[in-house]
Amino acid sequence: MLTKRIIPCLDIKNGRTVKGVNFVNLIDAGDPVTLAKQYAELGADELVFLDISATLEGRKTMIEMVHKIAEQVNIPFTVGGGISSVENVNELLKWGADKVSINSSAIKRPELVNELAEKFGSQCVVVAIDAKQIDGEWFVHLAGGTIPTKLNLFEWAKEVEKRGAGEILFTSMNHDGTKSGFANEALAKLSSALNIPIIASGGAGTVQHFVDTFKIGKADAALAASVFHFGEIPILGLKEELKNKKLDELNGELKTEKETKKHKQYTQEKRTTHNTPQSKTKHTKHTTEQHNTHNTHHSTTQHTIHTTAQHNTQYTPQHNTTHKTHTTPQQNTE
Repeated sequence: MLTKRIIPCLDIKNGRTVKGVNFVNLIDAGDPVTLAKQYAELGADELVFLDISATLEGRKTMIEMVHKIAEQVNIPFTVGGGISSVENVNELLKWGADKVSINSSAIKRPELVNELAEKFGSQCVVVAIDAKQIDGEWFVHLAGGTIPTKLNLFEWAKEVEKRGAGEILFTSMNHDGTKSGFANEALAKLSSALNIPIIASGGAGTVQHFVDTFKIGKADAALAASVFHFGEIPILGLKEELKNKKLDELNGELKTEKETKKHKQYTQEKRTTHNTPQSKTKHTKHTTEQHNTHNTHHSTTQHTIHTTAQHNTQYTPQHNTTHKTHTTPQQNTE
C-alpha cells in the first residue's frame, strides 16, 4: 500500500483557483469546486485549500467556498488563509474542513499553535512555512510570501513542532511554479530534524520530481498545483509510478529511521529529566492513522502538555469512502 501522500493544492483568489511562478504572475486555473471534485474522484490522498489573499486583505477564509468544496470530496481536506483564532478554526471545522493550515498568524503570535493543538488536537494543525533561500540561508516569509522575516526556516519549524503542530507544509519560494523539482536538500534537513510529517511544496514538474522528493528529500507527502490543474501529470498515473518505484517500502525504512531517532531522543531527555528533579519537561507520543508516529514536545515553562487522546474526544475528522455529510450551520454575515 502506498503510504506517501499526493496532495493537490487549490490556491484561491477572488473565488478562482490561480497559479503563478515564485508567488507572482498569477493565472486562472479553474473553478475550485470542480477541481476539488475531480481530484477526489481521481485518487488524490488529500486536498489543500489556501485562500491566498485573505491575510493581505485582512479578512477570514471564504466559508461558503469551503463548504461547497467539502460537500464534493470524501478525502481529508485542509483549509488555510486568514486563520487567526480558535473561533476561526471551530467555524471552519463546522463547515467541512478536516484540518487547518496557519502561516502568518503563527509567526505573529506563536501561542496560536499551542491553543489550536490543545483545543482540536495536533492532528488538526498544519503549520505552513513559506521560505526563500537567500545567500545560502532559508528565511521565512509571511503574507503570501510578500513580507520577509529574519526567522530561520529550520529554527521556526522546530519551534512550532514543540508548540504542538502536527505537520509542516514547507513551500520553497525559490522553486514555486518553476517545475524544476522540489527543494530536496532543505526537505531532507527538515525531515531529519523533526519528528512530525513534512509536506513538500514548490517545484513539481515531472513524475521523477515526486520520486526524488520522497527518496532524497525524505518528504512524507508532496503537494502540487499546476501540473495537476492543467493535466500535465495524471494523479492515478503518478501514484501507479510511485508504487512501481516501491516507495511504500522506502516509507517503511524512513519511518523506522525516524522512530529510532525519536526513541533515542526521548530516552535521553527522560534520563535527563529523571536526574534533574527540578525539571518540568514532559514528553508525549502522538500517533495518527495517516501520518508517521512522532513526538510532540512542549516546554511547560510556557505551555500545557496535552495528548492526542485528550484532543480526539473533542474533534474527530471523518474520512469515509463515501461523501461526507455536513450539517449546515447558520453562517454569520460579516
